[in-house]
Amino acid sequence: MEGLARYRRVKDISMLSMVSKTINQHVINYISTSSGSKRLLLQDFHNLELPGRRQDSVILEHYRLLGLLFKRCTLLLPTKERLKYIHKIFAEVSCFKFNGCAAPMQCLGLSCYGMFLQTLTAGWDELECHRVYNFLCEMTNLSRKMQTIVFSKPGSARKLELRTRLFCRNVLLDHWTHRSDSVFWLTRILKPWPMVNQARLLYIIFGPISPEDGQVIWQKMVEEPTDESSLRGLADAIRLLYDTGTKEWTADDVISLVDELSVVPREWLLENNARLLILSGNNICFTFMASKAVNGRAAELARLIVFLALVCEKELYCMDWAVKMMLKVCKVFSTSVERSNFLQNVANAFACVIMEMLQSVMSGDRDEEERNFLNLFHLVHAQANFHKEVLYLTMNSLST
Repeated sequence: MEGLARYRRVKDISMLSMVSKTINQHVINYISTSSGSKRLLLQDFHNLELPGRRQDSVILEHYRLLGLLFKRCTLLLPTKERLKYIHKIFAEVSCFKFNGCAAPMQCLGLSCYGMFLQTLTAGWDELECHRVYNFLCEMTNLSRKMQTIVFSKPGSARKLELRTRLFCRNVLLDHWTHRSDSVFWLTRILKPWPMVNQARLLYIIFGPISPEDGQVIWQKMVEEPTDESSLRGLADAIRLLYDTGTKEWTADDVISLVDELSVVPREWLLENNARLLILSGNNICFTFMASKAVNGRAAELARLIVFLALVCEKELYCMDWAVKMMLKVCKVFSTSVERSNFLQNVANAFACVIMEMLQSVMSGDRDEEERNFLNLFHLVHAQANFHKEVLYLTMNSLST
């Protein structure tokens, strides 16, 4: 059997393992040999010889097929025994370990492990997948590592933050095709922690990183307006939790998480907060703003409207979206007096933010002055276009 298997493709061995119990046991025994594991566990995770992403796809496909092989040949074993057997085989590969690779940013090891795991567990029920997550936590001491990074000062454990991000993304989150699977694994990561720690973990796993060394950029949202690419991962994760409809995440949970996220590590610039809400989608944006209206935070909400308009202006989004969002939120207020006060707050907020930006232009150094002036330029145009859309709506309502 060993001589035969050595020359067959992984796909062929996988099919062969289902022929009979006897052959299945031969396959398991073969995988357990040094020659079998060497033959099957390809380790060219740092091979950059092939152009583009070809090498990535070749080795990832190999580990997808390997996951199918292990799924079939361990089918009759209890879940715990399957995991122990796989761990014993994979323990020989250093790049599959949490801290195993010296160059994790250039390594495909964890991605291959994740692809293998996704194929292995596809179709398993939630109880079995819980066991998988608990087993991985036990083998990697993941919970203790997460505890370290959520209770440490942001950036004080940079290497551990990076390793945690890579393990969570590459092994647990990135390979799923169904959103329900993705939200299951993300929930396992976040839910054991209080909301404030969930926000910190979300930022570590999905927040902006340095392209040079992959380390989390903690001050990105605090110091200056950022771009869509820095927020896309966070927005996608928030939408995943909100839209999937899992019983473990209520709308209030997700809105509270967004609120906590906007002060990680300190209070974000309001423009970055507005950009995150836009990227997160209409439902989350409205629900977030409506919660502020219900809680009597009209002045804070008015300033947020200003920055929603500013982002729309900068990114050439339709300004009527910002106006319609304001009017939709306006209906949340229960009395006409509250609605009038809110609209007055929006008008005042435009004036206040323009004056604040003008003062920044006048008091900043030359480089900062140019940046602040450009921001002021966009805000003045945002105000003009915002009010133009209000006038259009008013005119249309009068003519009907």
